[in-house]
Amino acid sequence: MSIMVMSRMFKASLGSSSRKIMAVRLADFADDEGRGIWPTVARLARETELSERTVQRILADFVAEGLLVVVQEASGKPGQATRYDFDLAAIARLGQDRHTGDVMSPVAGALTGDTMTETGDTDDEDGCHHDTRTVIEPPVEPSLEREGASASANGEENSRSVIRKFDKWWPSYPDYAGTSRDAALKEWFALTADERADCIARTPAFIKATKDAKGSFVYPSVYLKERKWTLLDDPRSDVAPAAMYNPFSRAWMALRLAELSKPMTSEGWPAPSAFQRTLMRDADKAAEIKRERRARYGWPKVTAMDAKVENRFGAFVPGPLLVVSEGFQKMHRDSAEAAAWKALHERMGWPWLPATGHEWLYFPAGQPEEAMAEFQALVKGETHEAAV
Repeated sequence: MSIMVMSRMFKASLGSSSRKIMAVRLADFADDEGRGIWPTVARLARETELSERTVQRILADFVAEGLLVVVQEASGKPGQATRYDFDLAAIARLGQDRHTGDVMSPVAGALTGDTMTETGDTDDEDGCHHDTRTVIEPPVEPSLEREGASASANGEENSRSVIRKFDKWWPSYPDYAGTSRDAALKEWFALTADERADCIARTPAFIKATKDAKGSFVYPSVYLKERKWTLLDDPRSDVAPAAMYNPFSRAWMALRLAELSKPMTSEGWPAPSAFQRTLMRDADKAAEIKRERRARYGWPKVTAMDAKVENRFGAFVPGPLLVVSEGFQKMHRDSAEAAAWKALHERMGWPWLPATGHEWLYFPAGQPEEAMAEFQALVKGETHEAAV
């Protein structure tokens, strides 16, 4: 217990009785250096007769205002609370903010006549052993309201407004309840007003995109510190919306190979025509017709991509495939490398690229079989949606 710190808290103007009693109770835990404060929220609520929600809010306010410093976050284990220290310089500034007025007025405000006798309850003429004097002061504006007025004049948000916005955003983040609110609030205050507004507006889209990509969520404090919602603007990220890419570009070729890597579908195939059925009586013709039908109907998204090429319509490619495509090798359509890839397509029963006169192609570097296996390993488990 620090009588010195408690005394300063009693004299400081903290804006409300709830804030005052919290500051005094915290000072009761501190040493004379303001250190060693680690009561649980439940204990503070019980001993101050405030709700746990109010205790959490006031603690967050004190941290945001610099009055308290977080020394060690709570571990999450029962009974292990966050450890705080007071910032004695901040406490001293609280004292400097007070209007000092007529600090030499007597205890009861009465020096009677020429006798210099006081009417207060004192043991000498200075009153209360020189320790206490009555200070007549005008009402003092609460510190947060003063801060808010100053911030508003400068076009900035005050602490209360920032915390209110945090409390609206905080429950929207997945699994927030099992993480440190203090750590997240600290990073929230480190953002600019524009960044906080952007975070609030774009977090729902980030959450949806992450779930769609079957990704995992970092702690809220990390999300805020690294400004993860800005990944929505990076076309290479997992959560960015798919972007349109031209036919035969690296990204377009990567999407086409990714779709061919999926199992062939047997749904939606039209029945063979009467003429085809006649031809299929011959075994060789039957095998040829089956290959043609497989290539045409087995991968409908690839067929749709190829059909759009003549009109120079591209496809939407997700960020992860864009990253993989950066390692693709450029080759001429008439080159030996392109011929090797065409041969692989024929062996796999895949449709070859449409003949549009486009000279340059892109495929994974290396021999087609090994390169394709490596490519498939990289994109395994991803979802690739073509613009169909």
